[in-house]
Amino acid sequence: MRVLIVGAGIGGLTTALSLHAAGIEATVVDAAGELRPLGVGINVLPHAVRELTELGLGERMAALGIETAEMVHFDGRGGRIWGEPRGRALGYDWPQYSVHRGDLQMVLLDAVRERLGAGAVRAGTACEGFEEDGDVVRVRLRDRTSGTVETVETDVLVGADGLHSTVRAALHPGEGAPRWNGIRMWRGVTEGEPFLTGATLAVAGSNAAAKLVVYPIARRDGGRQLLNWVAEVKIPDDRLSEFADWNRAGRLEDVLPHFADWTFDWLDVPALLSRTDRILEYPMVDRDPLPSWGRGRVTLLGDAAHPMYPIGSNGGSQAVIDARVLAWELARADSPEKGLAAYELERREKVNTIVLACRDMPADRVLHTVSERAPGGFERIEDVLSAQELETITGAYRQTSFSDVAALNARPSLTP
Repeated sequence: MRVLIVGAGIGGLTTALSLHAAGIEATVVDAAGELRPLGVGINVLPHAVRELTELGLGERMAALGIETAEMVHFDGRGGRIWGEPRGRALGYDWPQYSVHRGDLQMVLLDAVRERLGAGAVRAGTACEGFEEDGDVVRVRLRDRTSGTVETVETDVLVGADGLHSTVRAALHPGEGAPRWNGIRMWRGVTEGEPFLTGATLAVAGSNAAAKLVVYPIARRDGGRQLLNWVAEVKIPDDRLSEFADWNRAGRLEDVLPHFADWTFDWLDVPALLSRTDRILEYPMVDRDPLPSWGRGRVTLLGDAAHPMYPIGSNGGSQAVIDARVLAWELARADSPEKGLAAYELERREKVNTIVLACRDMPADRVLHTVSERAPGGFERIEDVLSAQELETITGAYRQTSFSDVAALNARPSLTP
């Protein structure tokens, strides 16, 4: 069986590694002329860390980032509202890691080239369409340097080409632009001193107005860390006119005024933002869940299948799980069509549920309630929120990300 994967991001590269481990031939193409460690930080959940560990990347993951110990919510004045352990401290057999997205992509890229060969990933190669013809999928590929177009044949085509997927557009024409919720995000990474435990994923404020997410993603000399931050702001009457591009440059003067007085005893937010060399700006977008991903011998994976709001650290992690399930189902099916159908049956409704849960944002509603009831801060959160309201935050993350500690620990491996 030959599988062509469009997109050399986290999902596409993990798919190649998973297929190779299952004895299935895989090739990856990507439109980017050069695959470089772009982007900012992400969290890799225990569900995905397990799969990457079973692909032999456990030691590389451990050296890559920071093992996340806890997630803690604060108000806009730095007062602690709620906290919960993460990863192994929550009971999983595998850790949660905070890493630089680009560094993780390079680890996966190196592993693909080591195991599948240097030619297994073709950069500068865009997918321009495909036709299904019986047992073959004919894919049109264009070399972006020479402009040369060729048609290659494959047994299976996997669209792992992100939010603006060419493969998804061909399968679901007329879908239109991504769905925006009115929140703008600014993102960046900068060196700084460790804060709180040195392994804390901290969330301050709520995106009903302004919210900051910050966590360490790498160690630096002298005990310092590389800190990843995400600033989310809902701006009244804002209109989305630009193309949603993860690498679009942002400006400090646009984001800093929303956080100008956020100086906490555990973090100086204006200083953190001001020290950042490169700021990215991105609208918080997703797409409506699909009633089907693919057909026949063509399917979707990762953000191409289920782009979601960055709530609960799910985007990259769910792509990794997609990849492993896809390889598992193809390896044991009687035909590629049956394998892809089984993959979609196993994954589509699960991730569609997560997409909708991320839109609901119950944790943010509770955090906004704190700002309404205690705009000047508080001494005891119990004087502001009831125990039931605090439990709503825990329940929100169980719904999107952490409902299955015992199930994941007990589940058999997806390695064929």
